[in-house]
Amino acid sequence: MNSLVQSVRIVEVGPRDGLQNEKAVIPAKVKIELIERLADCGLQTIEATSFVSPRWVPQLADAAEVFAGIRKRDGVRYPVLVPNEKGYDRARAAGAVDVAVFTAASEAFNRKNINASIDESLARFEPLMQRARTDGVRVRGYISTVLGCPYQGEVPLDDVVRVAERLHALGCDEISLGDTIGVGTPAKARAMLRAVARAVPMQHLAVHFHDTYGQALANILACLEEGVTIIDSAVSGTGGCPYAKGATGNVATEDVVYMLEGMGMATGVDLDTLVDTGLWLSGQLGRTTSSRVARALAARR
Repeated sequence: MNSLVQSVRIVEVGPRDGLQNEKAVIPAKVKIELIERLADCGLQTIEATSFVSPRWVPQLADAAEVFAGIRKRDGVRYPVLVPNEKGYDRARAAGAVDVAVFTAASEAFNRKNINASIDESLARFEPLMQRARTDGVRVRGYISTVLGCPYQGEVPLDDVVRVAERLHALGCDEISLGDTIGVGTPAKARAMLRAVARAVPMQHLAVHFHDTYGQALANILACLEEGVTIIDSAVSGTGGCPYAKGATGNVATEDVVYMLEGMGMATGVDLDTLVDTGLWLSGQLGRTTSSRVARALAARR
């Protein structure tokens, strides 16, 4: 076990991963305001949108409009998801300088999610990665189902490691390890991260936990103890997975910040402003925030 790190970078995925499965169409101006508010909180990496086909993700059909509407700030990165070269072209035309690609550790999930095998999805990334290197574009790689799959069940650690190694070899600057359906527990999360970190340097790894079984914060702590310094989360705990029945949202950024700061770790995020942002977003979505910290602090006001 490593000594705990002193500072952590939070990758805020709410505007993309958190909103992409919302059934009611959210106006572009609301998405833009959300991103602006998150930047006001001190978050330095905010995943803004996704340039996937609007046919597959109707909620993000306004990707170009949203990205153009953001007031870009010095020191803040605004990565966008791209599925292939066509998506990369659209993202670059909009001005994106940070992109993310996605695959899974489970063959069954990958075929359901993007209608391709893992090897086929990785092959699609090769020309995209070559262009990104030439363009000076930073690329993040997402790996879904690292701790379990709704179709396959258990996912062998060797499969997770193999995909992470491939993404790293292709040139991904950062690889996010996602417990897409939230079935992981701390011991499994620790073992998974250790296995991947033997193949890919820890400084290139991030963790991405959903809170379906209430284990996300415990899993994050276990990974922090192993030395991870990058954590994905979504304000107000938004999100879910359309391919995983019963899967709930991402771990709430408010809850992550509260835990980290309570442990003496620097996040650079103003918790009060973040709570206000999460409560505002919940109002826009017409439901109660999923953040326990936000609910507790709101009740004291």
